[in-house]
Amino acid sequence: MMKPFSRSDRVSALIQQTLGDILRKHIKDPRLKMATITGVRMAKDLKNARIYFCISGGPEKVAGALKGFESAQGFIKRELSAELDLRYMPSLKFFYDESFDYGTHIDRLLKSIDTDGNDHTPTETG
Repeated sequence: MMKPFSRSDRVSALIQQTLGDILRKHIKDPRLKMATITGVRMAKDLKNARIYFCISGGPEKVAGALKGFESAQGFIKRELSAELDLRYMPSLKFFYDESFDYGTHIDRLLKSIDTDGNDHTPTETG
């Protein structure tokens, strides 16, 4: 039997989806235009949310996005509060998701290793 999702998992997913919509539709800050919410981790007591995002463009863009999220935090909390039926609105903390940089780095390494020019696409037999 599968373990049911905890309330914090459900709230995390709701916040991630709703925050993505808010970013696309309501945030005008150019620092946040290309930011993507990659994950939300809720504390078990639902009082704190760690929100992870990625953005391309290097450290300057990351710093700008962090400042953008900081200045838009009040607006974001009000929008989330209006959309989500939560008894208590969690405090929001934004973090850059470095796993995407790591993935891009690994991808580049793999491409640099494959310099023989061969196409390694598997052929379909059947």
